Amino acid sequence: MKRNCSLSPRQALQVYALLSAATLGIALAFTLRGAWMVLAFALLETAAVGAALLYYARHALDHERIVLADGWLMVEHQDGARLVTSRLDPHHTRVSLADAGMRTLIQLEARGQQVGVGRYLTPPDRQRLAQELRLALRPGSLLA
Repeated sequence: MKRNCSLSPRQALQVYALLSAATLGIALAFTLRGAWMVLAFALLETAAVGAALLYYARHALDHERIVLADGWLMVEHQDGARLVTSRLDPHHTRVSLADAGMRTLIQLEARGQQVGVGRYLTPPDRQRLAQELRLALRPGSLLA
């Protein structure tokens, strides 16, 4: 499951370069005519847009991955530069979804370890994933 992003980090950098060039070009023209404050505000605006696009680019590749393999259930969550991987015993994993609210994550719990998944899904997709996980983790569906 991936975050829904319209720009890749490379495209965000290209957009930033074009916006900065246009803004600073116009500001430079005003500065040459004596309105030096325009350049100060243009630099401030360029820095703010740069900070926002940097944050966007850091999180554009965020994802969650769930892998059910021989004898284990792996849940991987990438948030910016941080990667968290959890391994659960599929034979003892309980799947729960408290309600259909926007902020409620699917909780996977096994032997005291709890992991939330479904951050990038809509509530109906989250319910569908919870049902699919329950079916996949049924005792008869796992190959021992």
